[in-house]
Amino acid sequence: MANFFTSSIGKKFIQAVSGAFLVIFLLLHGTINFFSVIDSFHGTFGKVASDDLLFSHGDGWFQQGCDFMSTPFIDIMVPILALGFLIHIGYGIWLSVQNYIRRGGVKRYEVASKAKADSWSAMNMFVLGLVVLGFLAFHLTHFWAKMQLQEFTGGEAENPYLLLLNTFRHWWVLALYIVWFVAIWLHLNHGFWSMFQTIGWNNQKWLPRLRVIGVVVSTLIVLLFVCTAVNAYVEAHCVTASSQWTAPLLEQIAAIK
Repeated sequence: MANFFTSSIGKKFIQAVSGAFLVIFLLLHGTINFFSVIDSFHGTFGKVASDDLLFSHGDGWFQQGCDFMSTPFIDIMVPILALGFLIHIGYGIWLSVQNYIRRGGVKRYEVASKAKADSWSAMNMFVLGLVVLGFLAFHLTHFWAKMQLQEFTGGEAENPYLLLLNTFRHWWVLALYIVWFVAIWLHLNHGFWSMFQTIGWNNQKWLPRLRVIGVVVSTLIVLLFVCTAVNAYVEAHCVTASSQWTAPLLEQIAAIK
């Protein structure tokens, strides 16, 4: 077993499996965030019930999605998914450093495949990973530290709609996030099919299909996040077109300034 974790095949397998955790986490996270866009169409953006009950009928879709993330099952799963994410980052850095030492240059970890790794994202997976990781800390201070972390430490999570408006009301923050989303797309676009070929799905029949599926999945994930960010910016600057619940939140933001 020890040889598996130290062997080249074992390292690549762990990197592939942990990458699957990342895809699952992003799909769940992106879907919950997209509920805020649905709220805008329903006129319930910013609607939060006065009670402290989970899944209250007075809550908007996004608030109920956040309530779902607070259920015991998700409380158990989120740390597991986060651990998979951390393992993916750690192994990615480890493999890239080893390749740098062995080959005299920064190259992504290689997997046995009949396909040529000739795309830009394939040759720059490590760089893309660093961009994603670097901006992740910026993102965590905006949302995780003010919501999930507060719940874990016994505090009170902030209004999720208020956090969206307060974060994305600045155009430059929106622009930075979109750049980050593009980096995530490039990383996922290659990483998805590379993950499957690492575990043996690298024949001529399946590899083209996995490339297409990878584009679809990575595009779907990134669109969920982009739509959420752009919608929050619109909500913050087009109050007349927003729901009756948005204006009070903007007044709170103005009072903080």
